[in-house]
Amino acid sequence: MQQEAPSGRQLAPFAALSATYFAHIGFFNPYLPLWLKHLGLPIVVISLLTSVQSFTRVFAPYAWGALSDHTGERVRLLRLSALIALLCSLGLWFDGSAWWVAAVLLLMFTHTSSMMSLTEAAMAHLVAGDWGRYGRVRLWGSAGFMVTVFTAGAWFEHFGMGHFPGWTLVTLLAVLGCTWWLPDTREKAVQAHERGAPVLPVLRQPAVRWFFASLFFHVMAHFAVYGFFSLYLDARGYSKAMIGALWAVSVVVEIAWFFSQGRLLRALPMTRWLVVCGVATVARMALTGGGGGWLAALFIAQVLHALTFATHHTACIAMITRHFPGRLRGRGQALFTVIGYGLGGVAGVVGGGTVVSRLGFEQMYGLAAVLALAATACAWRTDRLDRQG
Repeated sequence: MQQEAPSGRQLAPFAALSATYFAHIGFFNPYLPLWLKHLGLPIVVISLLTSVQSFTRVFAPYAWGALSDHTGERVRLLRLSALIALLCSLGLWFDGSAWWVAAVLLLMFTHTSSMMSLTEAAMAHLVAGDWGRYGRVRLWGSAGFMVTVFTAGAWFEHFGMGHFPGWTLVTLLAVLGCTWWLPDTREKAVQAHERGAPVLPVLRQPAVRWFFASLFFHVMAHFAVYGFFSLYLDARGYSKAMIGALWAVSVVVEIAWFFSQGRLLRALPMTRWLVVCGVATVARMALTGGGGGWLAALFIAQVLHALTFATHHTACIAMITRHFPGRLRGRGQALFTVIGYGLGGVAGVVGGGTVVSRLGFEQMYGLAAVLALAATACAWRTDRLDRQG
């Protein structure tokens, strides 16, 4: 029996949570390096502190995902993680050493890094493969990101980076409020003898292994943008308002893609889209590193975000949904976060910081283009295996 399409009322809480969560990310991730610079920290320490988020994604999402699969309490776990993250963020108000900042970020990110994997697991099941409907919900996250990345840039330009902890408090409070709007549903708990066993056979499939390899290199390359784009533009003399505007360009095209992807994605199989996204990432990194002094080149590079992130994200969620169905989806979404934004993120930020401190930003973006080539090769192999059945 075909699952009935969810109503707008059912999807609205997920759209609101996506909007507020990415509103938090939209100011926090782009401007965290600039706030750390405001504290007087050197570039190597900044890269290490910005990698804390990726470090927590190595262990936290899978732990929360497994717990949610085993208990069925996805919504209550989301509320708990949002509350603890909010309380931890209060530590940013206190002056302290780099170790204090690291401890606060570690505790906060441990509880925020798994929130979207839990939400995506519930929402992917609800939309049941209707990626057009999924995109219409997910675009609200992009809209939230765009609002804060743009307004925070103008705010920090006018008032300074000292207000960064206040922005953190307000946005996490909004996230917590939206978790209470989600339907308080609970799935049947998995019995002890069923726990975890089905995951290993899925991971042994060659197509799945090549997919995760492609994901790792793709996201690792992208941390040249996530971790260093704001610092790169700041070093080139761009204002904080212009930095926010360039981030906003990427989110505008992301929203446009999510809105129309229901029609566009039909043009190619999901595995073929992974290859296209890899090629676009090579071009994006090359343009960013080679054309940093040319605003038009940076604009084109940011427009490619529609492919390098938005399309890639949906294709990955579709792959996870296909290979990790039913009660595996919490762990499948967690593996997506752990391998991509955890392992790939740590390697990208720490490695990127080392390259920047020794060779400069342009060389780091050149290395990111090479990593994108590796991601493209792995995606091509995934596509070949998928077509072979």
